[in-house]
Amino acid sequence: MSFGLTFDKLLIILVIAVFLIGPERLPGYAAQLARLVKTLRGFANGARDRMREEMGPEFDEVDWKKLDPRQYDPRRIIREALLDDDPTAKPVSTGGPAPIPAYRETAHEQRLRRQGKARPAPYDPEST
Repeated sequence: MSFGLTFDKLLIILVIAVFLIGPERLPGYAAQLARLVKTLRGFANGARDRMREEMGPEFDEVDWKKLDPRQYDPRRIIREALLDDDPTAKPVSTGGPAPIPAYRETAHEQRLRRQGKARPAPYDPEST
C-alpha cells in the first residue's frame, strides 16, 4: 500500500524528526514506530485470515479493486452519464422554452376559498 511517500519525502520527514526529537531519543522512537507498524500489520493479516475463514473459497474470487471507494469520483461518474450514448433516449427539443404548467388549486386552497379566506391566485400569463 502506497501513501504517495517517495524517498525524498521520507528523507525530509527524517531530517525534521531529528531536529524535533533530537538525536538522543530518535532510536527509541524509531523502535516504537517499528513495533507499532508490526502490530498494525499483524492486526490486518489477522483480519484478512478471519475473513478468508468465514467466507471460504469465495474470498479469493472477490474483485477487491471494484470495492475500492477511491475509484468513485463523482465528476467522472457524472461525465460518463452525460456522455453516455443511449440509443433509446428521446431527442431533447430545443425549439423554445418549456411550456408552463397550468395552475391547479390545492385542496387546502379550495377549503380556504370555500370559507371565504381565499388567497389571490398566482400570476398566470395566459389569463391576461
